[in-house]
Amino acid sequence: MTSNYSAKIEISAGKKNKAIFKSLETDNKFYDENPTQTKMSLDKNITILIDTQELSHLRANLNSTLRLLQTSNDSIESVKI
Repeated sequence: MTSNYSAKIEISAGKKNKAIFKSLETDNKFYDENPTQTKMSLDKNITILIDTQELSHLRANLNSTLRLLQTSNDSIESVKI
């Protein structure tokens, strides 16, 4: 029996949305062996959709994505662009 797991993350970082999105998108593009299907879009907010068949893969991808979000935000804040 195969189960599917998914998560949706929506982030609003105001003026930093585009910079954070580009950081996340670049990381996602160059990770071909990713066991999850991760889609990202930028509108008013950043939306991240993650689908996988393994709960552990979903957890790992969520942890990595959230850490990268925090790091991107912290980096922008540290230089105050």
